[in-house]
Amino acid sequence: MPRYPRWLKREFSPNGTVRTVRGLLTDLELETVCEQARCPNLTECWAQRQLTFMILGQRCTRACGFCAVEHGRPRPVDPQEPKRVAEAVQRLGLRHAVITSVARDELADEGAGHFVDVIRAVRQRNPGVTIEVLVPDFHGRPTLIARVVQEGRPEVFAHNVETVERLSPLVRPQAAYRRSLGVLREAQHRAEGASLIKSSLMVGLGETLEEVRQTCTDLVASGVSHLTIGQYLRPDANHLPVMDYLSPQRFQLYETVAYRAGLRWVKAGPFVRSSYHAVDALIPARNELCTPHAALPGGPPARRS
Repeated sequence: MPRYPRWLKREFSPNGTVRTVRGLLTDLELETVCEQARCPNLTECWAQRQLTFMILGQRCTRACGFCAVEHGRPRPVDPQEPKRVAEAVQRLGLRHAVITSVARDELADEGAGHFVDVIRAVRQRNPGVTIEVLVPDFHGRPTLIARVVQEGRPEVFAHNVETVERLSPLVRPQAAYRRSLGVLREAQHRAEGASLIKSSLMVGLGETLEEVRQTCTDLVASGVSHLTIGQYLRPDANHLPVMDYLSPQRFQLYETVAYRAGLRWVKAGPFVRSSYHAVDALIPARNELCTPHAALPGGPPARRS
């Protein structure tokens, strides 16, 4: 494994807000992917009252090679969870709520109906809040994707492709690259412009620049307009090793590649995660200010004067 670079070392100064958020989550018996996936941004985001709720329990029915979330036999779905998430959104004063889940392959609807219940409960208690959902692949079932998109009507529908096609069987053995593209394409079709379609890519697993370029092209062809790109960090020795720690300059290059592939909004960097500064995705797209170039110099696209 390559040496840990200096740009991946951070200093955190937890403040009272972080302790307040943790206390509220404990009080309401709620899970966050921030904690379960060991996100390196937890302190920064919680200090700003930004977090990602993880619904449908803390045990995933899948065991991906990169993910720190516990896997195994899940507990029954809690019908009171939507109300508790809605209360947490209110007490935290969130204007943008991000909701994800573990995979629940054993459920008849794989958790799609629970997503809708949570969205509705949050909106009922918090008028004006915008909602982003980050969903599992639902095995690509169109009826389940349609249920979340058309009944829940989230402002942002996200599903992560996670890695390039060549590495997908290793990184996500119970998922499939083309299936994930199909989920995003179906969501874009069903949303009819009512939702932004978003995905995320981890790098540092051995992918090449050309593979990243092709992934961005595939995502755009599948209806994705928003993309995050971040450094894969190994949770522990039981997970996939890091093949490379990418420099900030490399992330700038990947951002350029993504914009030139046709993405409208891209956030790339060592600590970027799928819901990092998620509300920024609702800001008007940057590529409206960008002009394309044939070459790839490594910096961001030039802005029009």
